[in-house]
Amino acid sequence: MSRTTPAATAQEEQPEILTGRAKNLALAGLFLANFVSMLAMNVVGTSMPIIIADIGGTQAAFTWVVTATMLASAIATPIWGKLADLTSKKMLLQVALIIFILASALAGFAQDPTWLITFRVFQGIGVGGLGALAQIVLAEIVSPRERGKYMGILGAIMAVATVGGPLLGGLLTDTIGWRWNFYVAAPIAIVAIIMLQRTLHLPTAKRKIKIDYWGAALISLGFSSLLIWVTLAGSNFEWLSWQSALMVGGGIAALVIAVFVELKVDEPLIPMTLFKNRTFTMASIASIAVGLAMMGTAVFLGQYMQLARGRSVIESSLLTLPMMAGVLISSTIVGQIITRTGKWKRYMVAGAIALLAGMLLMGQLRYDTNYWYVGISMAIMGAGVGMTMQNLVLVTQNTVSPLEMGVASSSVTFFRTVGGTAGISVMGAVLAHQVTDYVTEGLAKLAPKDLAGAEALAGGKLPKIAELTAPIREVVESAYGHAIGNIFLAASPVAIVALIAIIMLPNIPLNNKSNAERIAELQEAEAALEAEGSSDATGGSAGARTVDRVLIDTTGPIMVPHHRPGTDRTAER
Repeated sequence: MSRTTPAATAQEEQPEILTGRAKNLALAGLFLANFVSMLAMNVVGTSMPIIIADIGGTQAAFTWVVTATMLASAIATPIWGKLADLTSKKMLLQVALIIFILASALAGFAQDPTWLITFRVFQGIGVGGLGALAQIVLAEIVSPRERGKYMGILGAIMAVATVGGPLLGGLLTDTIGWRWNFYVAAPIAIVAIIMLQRTLHLPTAKRKIKIDYWGAALISLGFSSLLIWVTLAGSNFEWLSWQSALMVGGGIAALVIAVFVELKVDEPLIPMTLFKNRTFTMASIASIAVGLAMMGTAVFLGQYMQLARGRSVIESSLLTLPMMAGVLISSTIVGQIITRTGKWKRYMVAGAIALLAGMLLMGQLRYDTNYWYVGISMAIMGAGVGMTMQNLVLVTQNTVSPLEMGVASSSVTFFRTVGGTAGISVMGAVLAHQVTDYVTEGLAKLAPKDLAGAEALAGGKLPKIAELTAPIREVVESAYGHAIGNIFLAASPVAIVALIAIIMLPNIPLNNKSNAERIAELQEAEAALEAEGSSDATGGSAGARTVDRVLIDTTGPIMVPHHRPGTDRTAER
């Protein structure tokens, strides 16, 4: 299928290249928007066991409160990314921020798990936009070479929010109540929206928006069916059952049909041509494993500290500091080194090795494991996440067409979120099953006189550790400690997949031009080729000079105006 050239489909303003103070102010607004979304997401992290217990939820409800947000985020991410290629990135960023904060506030009024899960879905829609758009806008302003340090800053912001959020949430939960976890980010969000309005000035593509409704529906249906299946199978129905066959078969069928739809439509949600780019394909595969490690650790470490170690919300937040310290230090330092040297692959390979080592170490956790061992394991895993997560997006942005920057960036983020969502769903299902078995075995070994209060564990509800008697408390803590260690060990093979995918990434030098500059050059080349056509009609010879100027590009991937987007032309030099 042929594509029309950008000049034929869009009339864009000449991109405004932000520099100096203007660029710094725009980046400050962008980072603040990213921080508020991360803060609001993580502020409830360590408070979630108390929240679920307070509104009468089960372990399945706990998993679904997390999974619902991530599932919605995964589905929404490529839609936001595609819209970013077609319309105002600034407006989309502000809309995503508003959706997220409104949903957070409404989640604070939850009276039961269904209410909470519903508004966590809307939170996920906003998160999908903020996560993808922050990286897309950053690419618009900063070149890949310089972007390394800013990707490191984004990683550091994530680490600070991930540490500070639970600490703030724990303080709010222990003082004025857990509902304030959902309200606290609103003032910061208002400031972020105002800053973006005043400082972020980007060109808007005046292109006809063609939304791929069928692609969006089929991709959403396919992934939702598979992710819901891994959450419910084994508890609501057997793994080998007609329900499993229906959900798995239907999900796979929807995704297969989606591939054919994406190959035919004019503006595909996830262009299949992107997979011809080896960097994009390998980065997407690696992102699945990184997402599982990052999100799974954040979710289940809170449970480990509270339910296996009997710690309070604030204590559990402090005890997870080594994980976030690893992310913050590694992402910041490696980002600076990449910007200074231009070399990136060696650090990403080292990060993948650290990720694997961290997951294997975490697989040995038990309820009485020494805290120094837990801290070292978390720090190593955090370093692995910090060296890989943001840089996978960076190397992808470095190789794709500037006209597909949004969809390519969001697609890598999409696969990371899908990996995290699927990982949490599977890990949560396995955890619930193993905890039930371990608790049953533990209670069977207790004397009848020690079983007083065991009814609090009926129905699979998350226990309030402080209210249990000493013998039952030890059974519960042992069960959660052993089961959480098991799920990390079971998930470690995905880190091997990430390591292989990162090793296979082409070691392409980072470009020195921002996306706005690349688009400006592309527009100039289009205009020159149009002039060539007019000149040829009158016997002129300007065309040869124009083609020479367009093809010679020693600072990064070659951009040929009539080249079909989505393929990696660098290897053709």
